[in-house]
Amino acid sequence: MNNEPLPAPRRVRFVELSAKALRALADGDLAGGSAEAGVALDEHFVGERARWIFGYRADQLAKDPSAAPWITRAAVSEPDGVVVGDAGFHGPPDEAGVVEVGYCVVPGYRRQGYGRAMLRALLVRAAAEPGVRTVRARIGSDNTASLACIEGFGFTRVGEQGNERDGLTIIFEVPADALQA
Repeated sequence: MNNEPLPAPRRVRFVELSAKALRALADGDLAGGSAEAGVALDEHFVGERARWIFGYRADQLAKDPSAAPWITRAAVSEPDGVVVGDAGFHGPPDEAGVVEVGYCVVPGYRRQGYGRAMLRALLVRAAAEPGVRTVRARIGSDNTASLACIEGFGFTRVGEQGNERDGLTIIFEVPADALQA
């Protein structure tokens, strides 16, 4: 029997990535994005997929600056202050009160509880918003880490979708008033 204490749950805080920071990252300018964000971002933030996502989010903010409080932020581990990933919502709540979470852990920090910490913080945020009725998560059927990450948060599988580029994606939802973050 192992008598070692369980590790304390990870804690994160979110740092806004402004439209200017997002555009710098989309352009592959890690130093500029880090300077604009005020935190040292990891090379992960200028990888091919990240650059596409951050470009999309910068365009989203250009069209609708009011979406800023909802979209991608850098996730900073507390108390050490290291950027461990990015997380946010895909946008403000839609007309039905649905928000969709998105999170990504920097590869060197995976399997250490940061994904759950980010998701927990996003769910707390969603539950505190009167306009949010449902939180959605879309996860690739082969993404075992993210599928495991949402366990225990009350998500229910509600559907699936697929395409040639992304493969099969499973859709999960949880009512905001039932969140056990």
